[in-house]
Amino acid sequence: MAKRLDRVNELLRREISAVIARDFEWHGVLVTISDVDVTQDLKEAKVFVSVLGGSASGILEQLEKKRGFIQSKVSKRVVLRNTPVLSFRADSSASRGVDVVNLLDQVAQLPTAPPVEEQD
Repeated sequence: MAKRLDRVNELLRREISAVIARDFEWHGVLVTISDVDVTQDLKEAKVFVSVLGGSASGILEQLEKKRGFIQSKVSKRVVLRNTPVLSFRADSSASRGVDVVNLLDQVAQLPTAPPVEEQD
C-alpha cells in the first residue's frame, strides 16, 4: 500500500505543479509544490508549497481561494475514485536550505588556525 500512496503523492504533486505553473502568475516570486501527502483513504491531501522571494501567507491565501478550481483541473487529469480535498501548507525547507548555505559561506570566511607541523 505504501508504494501506491507514494505513486499517488508524486502524481498529484506533478499535476498540481502543472496547474499552478500554467494557470497562475506570481510576479517576482518562485512558487513550487515540494511535496504532497495523501491520507490512506485518498480523501484528503496536504500540499506543501515553497515560496521564494515573497510572503508565503499571501500565496497560500490565493491557493486556498482557488482550491476548487485546482481540484477540478487535477481531477480531469488524475483518475481516482475520489479526488482528494487539497489543503495548502507552507514548506520552509527551501528557505532554510538557503540560510544554511549562507551560514556555511560565513563560516568559510572566518580565520583559521595555522596548520600544525608534525615533528619526527
